Amino acid sequence: MIPLYFDPGTGALIVQFLAAAVAGVLLFYRTVMHKIKSVFGIKNKAEDDLMDDTDTKEDQQ
Repeated sequence: MIPLYFDPGTGALIVQFLAAAVAGVLLFYRTVMHKIKSVFGIKNKAEDDLMDDTDTKEDQQ
C-alpha cells in the first residue's frame, strides 16, 4: 500500500471542487424541475411572486 500525502492546498482544492459540484447539481436539478413544471403549467403558491409580500413606504402611507 502506498501512503498518500495531500498538502493543505490540495485538500482545500478537493473540498472546493466537491462544494461546487454539489451546488451545480442542485441548481441544475432546480432549473430542470422548474422548466418541466412550466411545461405542464404546475405552479406552487410560494413560486408565484415574492414581491407581493414586501412592504414599501408607499404601501404604508
